[in-house]
Amino acid sequence: MIKRQHDKPCLFVLDTNVLMHDPTCIFRFQEHDIFLPMVVLEELDHGKKGISEVARNVRQATRFLDQLLSQADKDEIDAGLPIGPVCVNGGGRVLPAAGRLYFQTQPMDLRLPQSLPGSTADNDILGTARALHLLRPDRQVIIVSKDINLRIKAAVLGLPAEDYSNDQVLDDASLLYTGVEQLPKEFWEQHGKSMDSWKEEGRTYYRVSGPGLDDWYPGECIYSGDDSGFEAIVRGTPGAAEAVIELVEDYRTPRHNVWGINARNREQNFALNMLMDPELDFVTLLGTAGTGKTLLALAAGLAQVLDRGLYKEIIMTRVTVPVGEDIGFLPGTEEEKMTPWMGALMDNLEVLTRPEGGDWGRAVTNDLVKSRIRIHSLNFMRGRTFLNKYVILDEAQNLTAKQMKTLITRAGPGTKMVCLGNIGQIDTPYLTETSSGLTYVVDRFKHWPHGGHITLMRGERSRLADFASEEL
Repeated sequence: MIKRQHDKPCLFVLDTNVLMHDPTCIFRFQEHDIFLPMVVLEELDHGKKGISEVARNVRQATRFLDQLLSQADKDEIDAGLPIGPVCVNGGGRVLPAAGRLYFQTQPMDLRLPQSLPGSTADNDILGTARALHLLRPDRQVIIVSKDINLRIKAAVLGLPAEDYSNDQVLDDASLLYTGVEQLPKEFWEQHGKSMDSWKEEGRTYYRVSGPGLDDWYPGECIYSGDDSGFEAIVRGTPGAAEAVIELVEDYRTPRHNVWGINARNREQNFALNMLMDPELDFVTLLGTAGTGKTLLALAAGLAQVLDRGLYKEIIMTRVTVPVGEDIGFLPGTEEEKMTPWMGALMDNLEVLTRPEGGDWGRAVTNDLVKSRIRIHSLNFMRGRTFLNKYVILDEAQNLTAKQMKTLITRAGPGTKMVCLGNIGQIDTPYLTETSSGLTYVVDRFKHWPHGGHITLMRGERSRLADFASEEL
């Protein structure tokens, strides 16, 4: 793509999909100016109807534009409206903005090369940007779009085009917090002399001090690379040079299992410790296919609902984004409609409900388990409050940051929320590994002492699945 010239002020031409993706985007360009072509307003008008997340974003973006236009006359609109800072989230957060908003108020020469025939919306945006480039030589005109094809066509025409990057949490997915860190070889030599240890309610704690502890996060998993088998979780960082860590329980032994499930590797053991910890209200598990995300979360949920009685029931939900062609409308109630999307739940229940006693014992166990599991759709989450529930959100990588916030804020007192996903398998349009809602919450919750995260590395489904994950 064409590089930006930093010696000129920018004039950003917004594509419709940017406003559909983030209705507050017009306030996120700081001191730069924004231009909205008339075709963008037309597309916003076509997309305002419905109850989808996109339609809600369009209506919110339209309300923001109406507020800016409410006190302006024609001359002020022609001169560009000052955007100014705005309060979002009910006045809680202020978005700084000092640029101006320009609308297409007069006909423009939208002629494009013959290689781009037709008057599609994308071609109109390209033509508008080209005309502005000729009319405003003092500005660098840049198209901002979530549509990769539009950015490619802009580059072919010699027009600068960029992705909307304000929603990106990280520059690269490899920088995402993994939740686990190996201790250096000289760690105990540097920190072991002034270490305190004690037991509390059957748990072993250590207070260590020394250099390098300021990089730890609450809830981070640490282990030593030697044969000692030391594995612990950071429980608190009282000071930059001091931290409290707790030894984890070993769920790899057959006598110490969770609903009949044992951890098969270090990361799974850390995950079970987080899932079984009632002090952690929010846990995220990342991993490729076959790493055991759903099985571990469901086993820990059943153990805490049926055995310990910490939660009333399990709430299971996921985003209904198909991998292939959509199969159309499904009959039945909300739970019946969601059943085809819950194949992972049913598959894992078969593993978890294999008691001795033949078919009769299996049927009784299935009825007991299913009576404590509720399947809900994300489409009906607004306005709800979950009290003392164990909520599992599967395929969370397909949620936007706004949708993730909507779901997490449903949690009431005594509720634990578990988010599962693989950011390498995103099916939602315009979402990437760096802008996914799952990436967003992993990065934002890593400082919170009541949250935990772990990235599962090894597949444990079968040797066939492991080989396919690595080679295909």
